[in-house]
Amino acid sequence: MLNKLSLKVALIFFVFIMIVEVLLFSVLYTNLVSNQVDEVLEGLLARGSSHRDVLEKSFDDITLNHVSLMETEAATDVIITGKNGEVLSKSTEATNEIIQLIEHENTISHDGKVIEDRWRTAPYIATVSPIVIEGELVGHVYMFSPSDAVQSVVNELTRQFVIIGLLTVLLTIITIFILTRFLTLPLIHMKQVTERMSTGETDISLEATSRKDELGELASAIQTLARELEHLKRDRNDFLANIAHELRTPLTYIKGYADIAGRSSLSLEERGHYLDILKEESEQLTLLVKNLFALAKMDQNQFSIVPERVKLCESLEKVVKRLHPVFEEKKVKLDLNCPMHVIALVDPERFQQVMLNLLDNALKHSPAGATIGILSEMYQGKAVVEVSDEGSGIPEEELPFIFDRLYRVDKSRSRASGGSGLGLAIVKEIIRLHDGKITVNSSLGQGTTFRMELPGGEK
Repeated sequence: MLNKLSLKVALIFFVFIMIVEVLLFSVLYTNLVSNQVDEVLEGLLARGSSHRDVLEKSFDDITLNHVSLMETEAATDVIITGKNGEVLSKSTEATNEIIQLIEHENTISHDGKVIEDRWRTAPYIATVSPIVIEGELVGHVYMFSPSDAVQSVVNELTRQFVIIGLLTVLLTIITIFILTRFLTLPLIHMKQVTERMSTGETDISLEATSRKDELGELASAIQTLARELEHLKRDRNDFLANIAHELRTPLTYIKGYADIAGRSSLSLEERGHYLDILKEESEQLTLLVKNLFALAKMDQNQFSIVPERVKLCESLEKVVKRLHPVFEEKKVKLDLNCPMHVIALVDPERFQQVMLNLLDNALKHSPAGATIGILSEMYQGKAVVEVSDEGSGIPEEELPFIFDRLYRVDKSRSRASGGSGLGLAIVKEIIRLHDGKITVNSSLGQGTTFRMELPGGEK
């Protein structure tokens, strides 16, 4: 394909350059031919005027014969006529063509003029200069030059232009070849690199990245893409490994406790205990699959968000009421501070999903007797919601990664206090789809605060 591109680029360059060159050569050739012909005609007219000036000083037979004799040795010819058109002196035989030019000549100015300039078709080019003595016209000096002389000059000029034109075409082809190779060689290399990338190879290097033009920008973009693909490949492998682990753990528990619950020696109380564990593990597995499905829909842009004007206080009160028994059981206080005027443009269901995730996270990391605070306010046209806890906090070096999928701050913590590591990833995606922003501020031993900025819904 790139070879064809190289050919196309070369042909386009060649056609446009040739059009420009043909136009320039045509104008230049036409002007030069015209100038050469004009020079020959002006020279012929000047020669005739020079003879005329001599004859005006001495208009006698000796001078007439002397002028004719001079032209017999030249490439031009002269015919001198009297005032009635009779031939007084000549350096050549008066052919029919010459006689026609003389007979058809009328009174002209003293500067003379060209009476025949059709060098392509006529046998002669000719000029005439009047002889005026003491204000009276006494004759004419006719100068003739064979058209072959002009044609030979034009032919020589044409030959030179043909040679120069061929050299120009050759140099143009060489230049275009070099330019197209200069342009397409980096593209060929980039094509080869992208083909290697398509097979899974991401450790690539492009020399064109050092260029400061569009090809350099393209090479840098491909280099960046290769790094991103390497990062994606690594993340995908980690993600698949974590998913396999997350699925294997509940499935192992379910199989093990199902075997135990099936024993005939168990009492009803013990069997009920193991069945509760099986239910809990099934719910954990269901939640994991549900979260994975939600993330998959987000990746495929199939996650529906239907924003509407929502009074955040009413929505937050519903969430608090729903979670109150759980917080009361763990003896954690839930403090809600939400002015009624705070209105956001959000999807109510998705917003509640975000709050449930954040509050569930805060509850898992808060000791008994702690307080979890919810604050909402309007700030610079944005609806702001903050969720703060008094838990153990997050190490500063872990903060940039807490929204990554399946990321856990404490890799060794128990599943009872852990979770799948997908909740915050889903929260961030939902906030992003609302054109909002979520940030986190945390200190070890002092707690964590999540701050969300959502589009305001005030009219």
